[in-house]
Amino acid sequence: MELHQLKPATGSVKKAKRLGRGEASGKGGTSTKGTKGQQARTGYKSKIGHEGGQMPIQRRLPKRGFKNNNRVNYQIFNIGQLDELISKYKLEEVTLENLYINGLISRTDLVKVLGDGELKSKINFKINAVSEKARKAIEAAGGTVELV
Repeated sequence: MELHQLKPATGSVKKAKRLGRGEASGKGGTSTKGTKGQQARTGYKSKIGHEGGQMPIQRRLPKRGFKNNNRVNYQIFNIGQLDELISKYKLEEVTLENLYINGLISRTDLVKVLGDGELKSKINFKINAVSEKARKAIEAAGGTVELV
């Protein structure tokens, strides 16, 4: 078999509709656009959300909620999770750089440690935020917390 002998599978290629090529074709005259009106004209393009005179849904429904532009999103880790990650990645201290190098956070993420779980190893933390329960658990295990 050579390149010039290749053909598509039978039935996979269909001919395009030839619109406006005479009445005998069945698609002449109005070219399947119906009669008259904006949509039958050339160059017609409807705007997104246009409902033809009916009140659009985005105007019928009330505005709801509030988006706080000053919200700070943290990447959250529990102490139990971090204990597993410390043993898995053999970390000597938990810093933003160590977490980024091991693919656990992205470059711009802020990290907060929460107090769920148990910390078995003595380890130092250099992170953005920590809960009171987590701070007590880290210091009870002999580690330190430094906020960056």
